[in-house]
Amino acid sequence: MKTILNALAEPNRLHIVELLRDGPLTVGEIADRLELNQPQASKHLRVLSNAGLVEVLAIANRRIYKLRPEPFKELDFWLESYRHIWIERFDRLDDYLQELKRKEGNRDDKQ
Repeated sequence: MKTILNALAEPNRLHIVELLRDGPLTVGEIADRLELNQPQASKHLRVLSNAGLVEVLAIANRRIYKLRPEPFKELDFWLESYRHIWIERFDRLDDYLQELKRKEGNRDDKQ
């Protein structure tokens, strides 16, 4: 999990993942869309590949990258363990805001 999060923490790598969400791309297409030079894009793709987030398909002299779903399922599973905490906090916030509205309504009625 730490490897995945470290790989995604860098903005260009996160942008690459967002691009690949729409489908496979070559290194050149990624570099063009992110306005990076090809060696920079390749370095970022290597990190994403080492983290298991992307896989490469070699077709002739082209390298086509696509996302691997398994690491994102793992990430989603990990995040799920925290969702109940946030839901509980949002529920408490909602209760608090409703209480403030009731108090405000009572104050307006007295005036």
